[in-house]
Amino acid sequence: MTEVVKKAKAKARTLRISPRKLNLVAESIRGLKADKALAQLTFSTKRIAEEVKKVLMSAIANAEHNHNMDVDRLVVSEAYVGKAMVMKRFQAGAKGRANRIIKPFSNLTIIVAEKEVAPKAEKAKKATKKVVTNKEEKN
Repeated sequence: MTEVVKKAKAKARTLRISPRKLNLVAESIRGLKADKALAQLTFSTKRIAEEVKKVLMSAIANAEHNHNMDVDRLVVSEAYVGKAMVMKRFQAGAKGRANRIIKPFSNLTIIVAEKEVAPKAEKAKKATKKVVTNKEEKN
């Protein structure tokens, strides 16, 4: 039996940050519920967190508007980063040489999915055996 999972995504292209730095922020929200991920990004000290928050809010809006998903049950199922273009610049160096400066850009994709709420399973009560010692048997 196959389970159909509803997903919604949002992308941001050519963010002006290196993929390695952006992946640190994306990694911090992977697997979190949508409201917890928004809180994580709101109080993050990273500069790019504000842009990631915009993308996450867009993914949540896409889920609600386009796929009629319940916002309270959304989970960040995937958040991945890819390389985009690299601007190459130069800076004057010693003895008339040029030093290279690279300014990388990144792409960000966030996918949110609706998590199924499982009914609470009642814990089976186990019957415990009472261990009878020899002293108790004599009394």
